[in-house]
Amino acid sequence: MTATPDGIEVVATSVEAAQLTSPPLLIVDAVTEFLDSRGLGAGPIDWHRIGDGQSNITYRIDRGDDTFILRRGPRPPLPRSTHDMVREATIQRLVAAQGIPVPEILALSDDESILGVPFYVMSFLDGEVITDTVPPALDSLQQRRATSVAIVNSLVELHSVDVDTGDLAKFGRPDGYLARQVQRFSSLWGVTSRRSLPAVDALGEWLQSTLPVSQRASIVHGDFRAGNLMFARDSPAEVTAILDWEMATLGDPLADLGYLTATYAEPGVESTPLELSSVTRGPGFLRRDELASLYQDQMKVGLDDLPWYQALALWKAAIFCEAMYTRWLDGERPGDTFGPTLEEGVPRLLDAASEFARLGSSRTR
Repeated sequence: MTATPDGIEVVATSVEAAQLTSPPLLIVDAVTEFLDSRGLGAGPIDWHRIGDGQSNITYRIDRGDDTFILRRGPRPPLPRSTHDMVREATIQRLVAAQGIPVPEILALSDDESILGVPFYVMSFLDGEVITDTVPPALDSLQQRRATSVAIVNSLVELHSVDVDTGDLAKFGRPDGYLARQVQRFSSLWGVTSRRSLPAVDALGEWLQSTLPVSQRASIVHGDFRAGNLMFARDSPAEVTAILDWEMATLGDPLADLGYLTATYAEPGVESTPLELSSVTRGPGFLRRDELASLYQDQMKVGLDDLPWYQALALWKAAIFCEAMYTRWLDGERPGDTFGPTLEEGVPRLLDAASEFARLGSSRTR
């Protein structure tokens, strides 16, 4: 057995798993049997957890000469309509058919008797994910700029996919997307929080009263940032895959641009818990306004309301981070080092959202 601070993570057999009070995240014989049933590799498996596991959990699975990625939700019980592995795999298959670079979905299971939750297996892609260090091949000033440009170009490519016809048109309801986002997250704070932070209601009311009119409909990734992009290991900077489709739907594309720019690190801007790729503070990388201008040049959309979308992004982030903080307070995330930082991190997110709201209000006067 392999243990973590929040319980047993991996066990060898389903018999061992059945003896645990808290279910493991990975059961070696069950995964091996599933891979066998789908003709994916042969022989024993080795596993390695990827990422920090704040939401869905990702494992690298090595089996002989083959490597796969297994992705599953956290331990149940799961909040309704979250951590939907079937939906996440489905959208990746749909966008792949439109030429968007994503890992290939090799197998999908909604049989909860295997790991306790649905999961899927996808192809392994070798590349670089940019967070707190710059890959050597992309570390010149020229390639740093090219990296920023590649981020925007990847978003433009995604937002240019036709969502009016075919199976993608059935994936969501773009009409009313912004209003639903505000209404949904406004209702969550009282459920997830144990404290009073007046900025939550103030921002929710401002967002509701100043809803912009969506200019077009597109796929909305929902977590589009440098840390969810895979780059080729060699220059020139090239995005080879868009990762982490948990929050994808159809809606207003400026929600993605607002999230990208609001969470993008740049000099002189105070960090928040959503600053997950700090390297862009360094020289050579484009600034937030340059990212927005580059996007605007290609998509031909107005950006007068961009501060509204940036405020929405950080307000939503504050609310879902507060849920993590409450779970930590309740002892549901033992050993978690991120949870306690949110005592101050959530107010910082709200402060940053309020700054964007003030900017948005000044533009409408």
